[in-house]
Amino acid sequence: MTRTGGFQDDDFWTEFHDFLFSEQRHQQAEELLDTSPLLSFPPGSRVLDLCCGPGVFTVPLARRGHEVTGVDLSPAMLDRARKRSADAGARVALVRADARRYEAPDGFDVVLNMFTSFGYFEDPDDNVRVLRTMHSCLVPGGVLVLDLAGKELLARKVVPPKVVRRGDDLMVQTDTVLDDWARLRSDWVLVRGERVTRATLVWFVYSAVELRRMAEEAGFARVEVFGGFDGRPYDENAERLVLRAVRAT
Repeated sequence: MTRTGGFQDDDFWTEFHDFLFSEQRHQQAEELLDTSPLLSFPPGSRVLDLCCGPGVFTVPLARRGHEVTGVDLSPAMLDRARKRSADAGARVALVRADARRYEAPDGFDVVLNMFTSFGYFEDPDDNVRVLRTMHSCLVPGGVLVLDLAGKELLARKVVPPKVVRRGDDLMVQTDTVLDDWARLRSDWVLVRGERVTRATLVWFVYSAVELRRMAEEAGFARVEVFGGFDGRPYDENAERLVLRAVRAT
C-alpha cells in the first residue's frame, strides 16, 4: 500500500490523474467553451488559467485564439499540459507557481479557476490571498470566472462512498463533513491489481453567500452567482456554483 500527501503532492496527481482528468472531462471543457455565455470572451483575450492542471481549459482556449497562461504548482500536471498543447498545436505559456504568490499585475483580461480548484489551503486566509491574486492579475474591467461545488450542492451529494471503475482500476471516494460544514474531507482509495494507493484531501467549502462576500472583500465588483455554465440561477436546480465578478475600474 502507498499513500500520497494530498493536493501539494505530485504523486497524488500522477496516481489519480485518469480519474480526475478523463478524456470525458476534456471533451466537457470543449463543449462548455462552445456553448457557455459565461465562457465567451472577446477574441484574443489574455486569459490566466489559475490552477490549470493538465490544460483542460488552457489548451482549447488557446486553440480558439486567446493568449493563454496556465499556472499550476504541480510539475507533473504542467508536463501533461505541455504535451497536450504541443499535440494540439496550441501556443500557451505554462508557469509553475503557487496560486497565493503568482504575480502579473494588470496582466490579464480574464482569470479562470475551474473544477473546484479553490479552497485547499489549510489556513483560510491563504484562500483569501488566492482571490486577491486573481484580482491583482486582472486589468481594470477584467473578468473572473470561478467554478466550484458549492456547499449547498455538496449537502445534497455527500452520500455513501462513490465507486468508479476505469478498465481494471477501481477508485473509491468517501466524503466526510468537518467543522460544522466549514470543510470537507475526501478519502480516496485506488486499487490497481494488488497495488493500493490511499490519499486524503481536506478543503474549505463555501456557500454562494460566503463566496460572494469573499470576492467583494477581495475588491471585486458586479459579483454574480450562477447555478451552471448555461447561466441558470443558483437555486434548487443548480449543478455548479459559478461566480463571475469584475475588477472595478
